[in-house]
Amino acid sequence: MVRTKGVPVLLSAVLLTAGLVSAPVSAAPAVPGFASSFETTDPQPTWVDTVETGPDGQPLASGVNGANGSAIPGDIRGKLTDVTASDENTGAGEIAINLTDAKPETKWLAHQPTGWVQYALAEPTEVTHYALTSANDAPERDPKDWKLEGSADGQTWTTLDEQTGQSFTDRFQDKEFQLARPATYAHYRLEITADNGGPLLQLAELLLANDEPAPPPSPNMRTYPDNGPVGGYTNKPRAGYTGLRALHYGGTQTAQGHGYSYNKIFDVHVPVTANTELSYKIFPELVNNDLSYPSTDVSLDLAFTDGTYLSELGATDQYGFALSPQGQGTGKALYSNQWNLIHADLGKVARGKTIARILLDYDNPAGPAIFNGWVDDVQLGAATTSHVSHLSDQVLTTRGTNANGTFSRGNNFPATALPHGFNFWTPVTDAGSDSWLYRYQEANNAQNLPALQAFGLSHEPSPWMGDRQTFQIMPSAAAGVPDADRTARALPFQHQNETAKPYYYGVKFENGVTGELTPADHAAMMRFSFPGNDSSLIFDNVSNAGGLTLDPATNSLTGYSDVKSGLSAGAGRLYVYATFDQPVTAGSMLPGEGRDNVRGYLKFGAKTVTMRIATSLISVDQAKQNLAQEIAPRASFESVRRPPGTGNSA
Repeated sequence: MVRTKGVPVLLSAVLLTAGLVSAPVSAAPAVPGFASSFETTDPQPTWVDTVETGPDGQPLASGVNGANGSAIPGDIRGKLTDVTASDENTGAGEIAINLTDAKPETKWLAHQPTGWVQYALAEPTEVTHYALTSANDAPERDPKDWKLEGSADGQTWTTLDEQTGQSFTDRFQDKEFQLARPATYAHYRLEITADNGGPLLQLAELLLANDEPAPPPSPNMRTYPDNGPVGGYTNKPRAGYTGLRALHYGGTQTAQGHGYSYNKIFDVHVPVTANTELSYKIFPELVNNDLSYPSTDVSLDLAFTDGTYLSELGATDQYGFALSPQGQGTGKALYSNQWNLIHADLGKVARGKTIARILLDYDNPAGPAIFNGWVDDVQLGAATTSHVSHLSDQVLTTRGTNANGTFSRGNNFPATALPHGFNFWTPVTDAGSDSWLYRYQEANNAQNLPALQAFGLSHEPSPWMGDRQTFQIMPSAAAGVPDADRTARALPFQHQNETAKPYYYGVKFENGVTGELTPADHAAMMRFSFPGNDSSLIFDNVSNAGGLTLDPATNSLTGYSDVKSGLSAGAGRLYVYATFDQPVTAGSMLPGEGRDNVRGYLKFGAKTVTMRIATSLISVDQAKQNLAQEIAPRASFESVRRPPGTGNSA
């Protein structure tokens, strides 16, 4: 599982641009609760696509059906389970999953003039025709020659159609191709062998379809669990906010003016106390660039055993907007194409009542409209309150990290440093990047978990300027010589097991390894704990521009870094010196991936290893002097990690 189930926590931001806990919390008295993130092991919806019946016995729906406005007869994309490609432009979000989102304005881009994209389906499915949609710019990047192939196992491929000499005369142009005969496979692949002369390859949409007629739409809004949003600005596609599933809502408001559908989701029995809170995440999709944002005219609702509804009781969210579908829509606090947090104090308006059902409401006074979105992490339970002992504990350094090159929202990385410190120390999710060092969720793994590839030294002023004078450390619990490949050494974790403060960063990985760091000015202490008898540290850098010398005899290393981005004018060499509190039992340089000069490892004979590290722009000797001046030889990790102004004894 990728989350803790049960009692919810009180969160502090509607835009989930950072971690979920901003300070130590003290739990309120236990109250009855309910939680579901729609994972297969969670409570599942009691009802799917089912409208609530009002006190008069009539369905609470009018002028809305379940059509999503973009259904194509025979479209098989609803059966997709995975989309992979030979290459993707991940930094700009131009990834293969965009080919399935029915939005020509998004695209897949590869860094070569040839490439392939592959669809995996839940079951063998017939295809009789397919269509390609050209992307937004540079016609020379359009596919010219290609094969559509099918496979039963994803290994052995059969050519179904072949095209040569194709071109697109317009941007966002659809071109449809009929197969010579129907084909039924569980895997389909478009292999592009030539583009129209450019160095890159791009495509906006790849539609696979058969001749089955589109089913009639549901007579009300649709609400059902699925694999989450196809696209989005910074989230992992086809996943919930946490986990792999979410509740999908959508439909078409056919009525002029008012239209609504109040769908029931869960049957529950939860008494409301003074401390009961409702919280959930919601992802309203921007459909057809409709700037009235009808997908935000949505809220969760509660039906009580006395026949009343939360949306009628004047409940508000954390911003004071009415917790009703119209209240959320007019409040304009929900952002499209990204996950938003909503939470509400139920004790203020419903204390003493008992919740009988959880609903999802759509109610829009200004139709017609097409709407679509997802809900995740539905929780009823005790709110929690935060208490901090120092102002720096109010700071969450992962805030602003849910951004990328095409969606600037914060553009931060979790810098752990003293005020005006010489160095930044940071967790790194992409150890090969000198710009976007830490992405909060966009680069999550197949289980929708983030993973670190390094604990890094950084001097990056912004991702647009790029990094310089870097160094990387990564723990490994592997037996023998660890694999230092960035993907192989990456360790997944849950954000709830991450603490990100200005003076301290710590994380417990899913395999039981923990990593902690706390800074001085030119120096830092790091502490790594291992669950077994295999304890190694891998040393690396963004590129091979540097040097590393391991000295097992003295439990130390030296090195230098010449790494710098193209906008690092004046950046000189940085020198590094580090010592370890445990004896080294093995170690060597680790060649590979073009970083022979900067990559190596040391193995230790202890389950906890503390590293003291310092830097200098002058020399290794000066780095040693900085370490001696800033971290006393007998200083403990705890004494160094104290917030500034609280008696730091380093």
